[in-house]
Amino acid sequence: MKPSHELFRLIKSLSKSEKRFFKLMSSLQSGEKNYIKLFHSIEKQNEYNEDAIKHQFREETFIKHLPSEKNHLYKLILKSLRSFYSENSVSAILAEHIQSIEILYNKALYSECSKLVIKAKKTAESHERFYYLFELMKWEKMLLEEEFQSGKFDRDLNKLIKAEQWVIKRLRNLAEYQILYSKINYVFRQGGYVRNEQEWEIVNEIQSHELIKGKNTALSKRAAATCYYVKGLCAITNNDVEDSFENFSKVVHIFEENPNLIQDIPKQYIKSLGNLFYYYIGNDDYEKLFELIEKMRALKTKLGFNRIDIEIRIFISTTYFEMLAYERRGEYEKALGMISPLKSKLQEFGDKVTKEDEIVFGHIIANIYFGAKQYREALRQLNVVLNDNENNLRQDIYSFSKLFNLIIHYEIGNYDLLDYLIKSTERYFNKRSKVLKYGYEFEASFISYFKKLSKALKQGSRTSQIFKDMKEELAILLRKRNERVALEYFDYLTWIDAQIESTPYGELKKLYYNSSLGK
Repeated sequence: MKPSHELFRLIKSLSKSEKRFFKLMSSLQSGEKNYIKLFHSIEKQNEYNEDAIKHQFREETFIKHLPSEKNHLYKLILKSLRSFYSENSVSAILAEHIQSIEILYNKALYSECSKLVIKAKKTAESHERFYYLFELMKWEKMLLEEEFQSGKFDRDLNKLIKAEQWVIKRLRNLAEYQILYSKINYVFRQGGYVRNEQEWEIVNEIQSHELIKGKNTALSKRAAATCYYVKGLCAITNNDVEDSFENFSKVVHIFEENPNLIQDIPKQYIKSLGNLFYYYIGNDDYEKLFELIEKMRALKTKLGFNRIDIEIRIFISTTYFEMLAYERRGEYEKALGMISPLKSKLQEFGDKVTKEDEIVFGHIIANIYFGAKQYREALRQLNVVLNDNENNLRQDIYSFSKLFNLIIHYEIGNYDLLDYLIKSTERYFNKRSKVLKYGYEFEASFISYFKKLSKALKQGSRTSQIFKDMKEELAILLRKRNERVALEYFDYLTWIDAQIESTPYGELKKLYYNSSLGK
């Protein structure tokens, strides 16, 4: 990305209060400020247009040095943001303290320096910022050396060394948990649920790790939260809803018992709350689900949660699970009503929305259109998912979208295309099976029955028995944990019932849900 566009993105990312603070800081400086003119010009643009800027300021001398002016503006905005968030950011506070400590030390103001070290250490300890704590202990040892040289040595060096070793041990412990988190998160981001030997091996290796298996060996609250988060993700990938709920509940409990932790890593707290959604959805506990959705949305008004990345994460998580809840209950009118506001909001967020989020929303929207009998809209939306397989992200959604694609074309009546689509889908799964050394039983069975359907349609034969046989075989396969995950992407059994009973899929979903409530 060109530096010019980076400046444009930075300016466009600023909130009203951040802009106001930047302008206030600028106003305190005397003299002509060309960077403010540049700021206002870029701020008004919808897309970055350097030619328009050059034309606007063609009579100004600073335009001859535009690259340096842009660079200067970029640095000033970042400096302004650092000041704006300095009081709320523990990292910023500690970094500032360490900078001040260095200045005081270099001026031989050792007494003042020592007082600031003690103050900073208390902050670092209460927030479990072990890296900063280790850095502060370095300064503590340097001050101790100065005391020794001046004949004022009255502290226990061994005690300080032991304290340093204590910090190093916790720093290493936390780092090891974070490595395990990165590994399991990679598996989850790639495929969602474990379905093949390669993924099983990675997950089993993590689950069997001495830091994860058995008694919690975390040496800090932050490490403990990471430990249970790893366990929770392992459980999700294994489609173990109960175990995932138990572990993510522990994570949330640690956060809520330690407000400093929420302040330091609010996004991790949001993600932990969001992972509880899986349990409530899996257990059809929609009352608890919507309570949690409201709890999460209410966080936006609290201190430390007014960041754009937090706002996006809260919106993405709550909106998706609300839409999923309506879809699962067959309440398609409510779900349809959310699509347009969702798209507007995603457009507002722009490229701050991740590719994974786009894929996830694309799939649920396709499901909603399908349930509402808007099959062509469903197909259009699904094609976005199928045509955007960047970096092999969320291969689980991509794979099941291929099966969903067959279903939509069947409902539209594109029977002439079915043979081609079936062969293409079969080739995809055969290739994937060879690479991953895993046979996809559910997918293979589903495709085999679609072959039979296609043949029957060509011959003008009845399809009712094919659907009955299909339901019987798939129902048996879906009892297996590693195959049951298919139902997380589409309600295949209800769709088959809809074909057998000649009832619209969406109506049957709503009927089944109401029946479960005794209505």
